Amino acid sequence: MTTDVLIIGGGVIGLACAIELKLRGANVTVLCRDFSTAAGQAAAGMLAPDAENIPNEAMLSLCWRSRALYPQWTAKLEKLTGLSTGYWPCGILAPVYQQPKARTNDQSPAYWLDKSAIGQYQPGLGADVIGGWWYPEDGQVDNRALVQVLRTAAHSLGVELQDGIKVEAIAQQQGQVIGVQTNTGLISAAHYLLAAGAWVNELLPLPIRPRKGQMLSLRVPEFLPELPLTRVLFGENIYIVPRRNRSIILGATSEDVGFTPHNTPGGIQSLLQAAIRLYPQLENYPIQELWWGFRPATPDELPILGNSHCPNLTLATGHYRNGILLAPITATLIADLIWSQTADSLLTNFHYSRFQSQASTTSMLTHSANFTNGNRTNLSTNLSLPSSEFHIEDSGLIIAGKTFKSRLMTGTGKYRSIEEMQQSVAASGCQIVTVAVRRVQTKAAGHEGLAEALDWSKIWMLPNTAGCQTAEDAIRVARLGREMAKLLGQEDNNFVKLEVIPDAKYLLPDPIGTLQAAEQLVKEGFAVLPYINADPMLAKRLEEVGCATVMPLAAPIGSGQGLKTTANIQIIIENANIPVVVDAGIGAPSEAAEAMELGADALLINSAIALAQNASAMAYAMNLATVAGRMAYLAGRMPRKDYASASSPVTGTITS
Repeated sequence: MTTDVLIIGGGVIGLACAIELKLRGANVTVLCRDFSTAAGQAAAGMLAPDAENIPNEAMLSLCWRSRALYPQWTAKLEKLTGLSTGYWPCGILAPVYQQPKARTNDQSPAYWLDKSAIGQYQPGLGADVIGGWWYPEDGQVDNRALVQVLRTAAHSLGVELQDGIKVEAIAQQQGQVIGVQTNTGLISAAHYLLAAGAWVNELLPLPIRPRKGQMLSLRVPEFLPELPLTRVLFGENIYIVPRRNRSIILGATSEDVGFTPHNTPGGIQSLLQAAIRLYPQLENYPIQELWWGFRPATPDELPILGNSHCPNLTLATGHYRNGILLAPITATLIADLIWSQTADSLLTNFHYSRFQSQASTTSMLTHSANFTNGNRTNLSTNLSLPSSEFHIEDSGLIIAGKTFKSRLMTGTGKYRSIEEMQQSVAASGCQIVTVAVRRVQTKAAGHEGLAEALDWSKIWMLPNTAGCQTAEDAIRVARLGREMAKLLGQEDNNFVKLEVIPDAKYLLPDPIGTLQAAEQLVKEGFAVLPYINADPMLAKRLEEVGCATVMPLAAPIGSGQGLKTTANIQIIIENANIPVVVDAGIGAPSEAAEAMELGADALLINSAIALAQNASAMAYAMNLATVAGRMAYLAGRMPRKDYASASSPVTGTITS
């Protein structure tokens, strides 16, 4: 049986979508890497769009629509399975310690209860509570019970559930997904749904980070005949969720610590202190269980829903702390989109492209940049070189069948500001800019908003694998880089600057790891531009395995030492049938010109520009040096002689 839809991610969102698609007639397969760490397992199950006071109108509308679906949705699941989801429209009480501010949302029913009223409504609240809001339409569901019901329902309907499957890459050709590479091999389908939660960023360069949440549960002592709590308490930095089975859930921390596992004393202590302050008698209840999980958080804390850059790949991820609440509406909208080709207008608010808007008010300049030193304009790039007058033809730089006029490539690191980087890129006249995938992906210092700061319709992105110490790591990051380029509009960009550097002190590339990674990436259709030591034999071997260029270093990265490997670079140039790009070590325009005079096809220069006192001016100087060096190489240098030769004519001299 051919799979119509392959869902990557077996959490609440993936399972809910699988069931909805199956009910509409699709053949569905769900891949799940680690069922126990999914965000749904670690949630508390609150259905609280009103209590959370969501300010974004589109998000609030999405949450309301999903909450309205809950009674019918859970009833359908319970009928399919005979199991309970623990759905309980119990309302939510939000006690406060200070006079409340005006509520952001006035459209939902909410009632203010003063200290006396709230004490009658829920006895036992802390003495600091001065009142609170009552949200009658909010409620809860037992998230763990819901996950089990979803899995049972999916299985009973004939959805194929594959656990322990790690998706390593999304394979694409010509703008279409052709399969997913997993730890068990390539798996293909007609359509793909990415619902991998906090792990999405390992497959596509979407701005999703894991946000760890620690939680614990207490148990109501058996000597208490009735449940002391019958509704959720939504407090400041704490929520207390009573279950009908006498458990009380306390949550949750919100920690930006990557995928660091385990509970910590500090995290659990903070939850207990906040919970006991809100409802003091909890201090005498026995602790039942501790756990943690990873929520998928986007920068604006809104989900990513809808179409992707590939027509047969749909996105349903980034739900952060509202995955349980949004499961019914997500399943409905995604099934409409995939199976019925119907897009709800609300989806436009959650499209991934919202993260591609310009992050800087400084526009990306592509022509005639001006450079200033203080307030004085001292340089302009309006120089043109009338090469045709000199009868020197240069076909341009051709890499993997793509032609570039500029032979200078630049980078984006080490600049003092995004604006300085933009101006320098423009001043350099370059058409290729290399970007460190891992630093953009993790929003490393100095790289925030970097991907959005350049006009990628005019500049060719060269993703690089900087920071990778092994071939395996570099291959994974290269795949992410290709996806990053596609998301930024360069659908046919398969370039990657390959760096495998385990040496932290000298930053010298690993020749064996580089060759291994290059062989695999070439097989996957990449145009590989490997950064290497100036080793002629390695350069030839990389050419033989199919690399698009070789990029020998002139000197160690960022050293500014100039050409220290001239003899070897000369040998590489003489023997290469692919472009040779001199990379790393160039510190001055004179050295750039010298490298081009050797016959190098191009240069990649970053540190010498970014660390100059006037980066824009240095970028312009490197531009001129690259052009001058190339012109000199094409013109042909005069032969060297061991003796003097007069430049003035010796005939027709005046004699006495």
